[in-house]
Amino acid sequence: MTPSTQPAALPDRTFGQGAPTAGGAVPGGAHSPSTRPDDVLGELHTAVQRIAANVEKVLVGKPDVVRVSLVALLSEGHLLVEDVPGVGKTSLAKALARSIDCTVSRIQFTPDLLPSDITGSSIYNRQGNEFEFRPGPVFANIVVGDEINRASPKTQSALLECMEEHQVTVDGKTYPLGAPFMVIATQNPIEMEGTYALPEAQRDRFTARVSIGYPDPAAELAMVDEHAGNNPMDELRPVSDAAQILKLVQTVRRVHLSQEIRKYAVELVSATRRLPELRLGASPRSTLHLVRAARAQAALAGRDFVVPDDIHAVAVPVLAHRLVLTAEAQAARRSPADLVRALLQRVPVPQATPNGQYNQQAGTNR
Repeated sequence: MTPSTQPAALPDRTFGQGAPTAGGAVPGGAHSPSTRPDDVLGELHTAVQRIAANVEKVLVGKPDVVRVSLVALLSEGHLLVEDVPGVGKTSLAKALARSIDCTVSRIQFTPDLLPSDITGSSIYNRQGNEFEFRPGPVFANIVVGDEINRASPKTQSALLECMEEHQVTVDGKTYPLGAPFMVIATQNPIEMEGTYALPEAQRDRFTARVSIGYPDPAAELAMVDEHAGNNPMDELRPVSDAAQILKLVQTVRRVHLSQEIRKYAVELVSATRRLPELRLGASPRSTLHLVRAARAQAALAGRDFVVPDDIHAVAVPVLAHRLVLTAEAQAARRSPADLVRALLQRVPVPQATPNGQYNQQAGTNR
C-alpha cells in the first residue's frame, strides 16, 4: 500500500456508518456505497481546500507541509515547524493563522522573555483595592511562537499547561483558554548559539513536526514571479472562522476508528520503545496524537473511517520528533524519521477482508 497524501474524492456514503474495506465491501454489510453523499464531510473537504489554497498562496510548492498543518489543526493539536532560516517557517504559521477569522497572537521568543509575558499576570488595582488578572498573548485561538528555542526552559515551560490542558494557572487561580486553541511554534535547528533545546516534555506536546525544506527550482521560480513585486501575506483574507473550525473538529472526532486500527497504532508506538537505536521511545500521549491525526487525515481524504494508509501518512510527522537517539545511532547518522519508516515496513499491517474483518499481514507487503 502507498500512504495517502492527497485528499481523495469524497465517497458516496453516509457519515459515521460503517467503513468500506479496501476491496469495496462494507464491514458487516450494513451499508452500500450507493448511499447519498455526506454533507458534513463535503463541508469539511470544501473548507479545508479553501484554507489550503489560501496558505499555498504564501508557501509555494509544499502541499504535504500544508496537509500536515491542517491535520494538526483538525486533530486539536499543536504544530512545530523546524527548519533552516528563510524557507518560510514563520510565513506558514502566519498564513494558516490569517486564513481563519479568529483571535491570533504572535510571541517573539527571546532570552529575556518571562513566563508572565506569555501567560499574563496579576496587577494590583488601586481603585478596586484588589489584584486583577491581565491575560497574556496565549489567550488567543491561534498562538504563533516564533523561534521558541530562543527562550529559556523556564519560559518555555509556561506553554506546558496551555498546550496540554487548554488552561492557565496564575497565582493559584485557573483560567480556561478559548476553543479552538492551537500553538504553532518555529525553531531553527542549525543555529545553536543563544538557543535552548526544547525539553522532551515540551516536544511531546506538539502533535506533529514538519520541516519545510528548500523548494524545487520550478516552485522557487514561481515564488520569485509572484512574490517579487508584492507580499502575498498582505493580500491574504480569512476563508474560515473559529465556529466552522470547531464544527470541523467535531466531524473529525466522529470518524470511525476500528479496533484493529487501534491495536495497530498501539503496536507501532510500542515498537519504538524496543528499538536499540533509541534512548527514549514514543510516549502513550503520542499514541493518542497518532490516532487523532489519523482521523483528521481520513477526513481530509473524504472518508469517515480510518485505514492503515492514514496511519502511514501521519506516522513520521507525529512520532519522529518524540524519539531520542542513542549516541551510537547519532554517530551512525541514523534519523528518527528513518527509524519510523523502517517500523512501518516491519510492524504487521491490518488488511481488510471481503467480510469487513482485518488480518495482520507483514508490513513489507506495502
